[in-house]
Amino acid sequence: MIKADFMLDAKGLACPIPIVRTKKKMDELKAGQVLEVQATDKGSTADLQAWAKNTGHKYLETKIEGNILHHFLRKDGDHLLEEISAIPNISLEAFRKKVESREQPCILDVRETEEYEQAHIPGVIHIPLSEVEKRSNELNKDEEIYVICHSGKRSETAAQTMKKQGFKKLINVVPGMRDWRGEIEQ
Repeated sequence: MIKADFMLDAKGLACPIPIVRTKKKMDELKAGQVLEVQATDKGSTADLQAWAKNTGHKYLETKIEGNILHHFLRKDGDHLLEEISAIPNISLEAFRKKVESREQPCILDVRETEEYEQAHIPGVIHIPLSEVEKRSNELNKDEEIYVICHSGKRSETAAQTMKKQGFKKLINVVPGMRDWRGEIEQ
């Protein structure tokens, strides 16, 4: 069993709050210390794995007790990954206008399957965040791709992963499906 130096209670919180609070707490830790994040959001496993990979921290494991997920992460040493260049954002209003135009933009929805099945924009490509690294070859690296999730945090993480793989025209939709008022499919 992994012994954590600190514990963060993120139970009852949904994306992006567990990641935001994890980042803040990790900033307070010393290199090598372990943080336990307790969460109830099923998507938090993929979110924290991807976040740790993109920030240079070490995702150790997740243990499940009842409906509580116990995520363990170790803060990386002084040689954290170089600062990741920002992915450009598009406002939800500007994105809605693009979707409603004749352009038919390429849209990648990175939410978990359960979220996607509840409601999604017609014609999107669905690849959950946890599968983006392995399945991004299904997309054209030179095409402009709008990446969307619930709030904009997972989509940013997915876009960072894809950028490292050579994708050139990625745009993060902020805030995402949480506030989407356009056409949907179920």
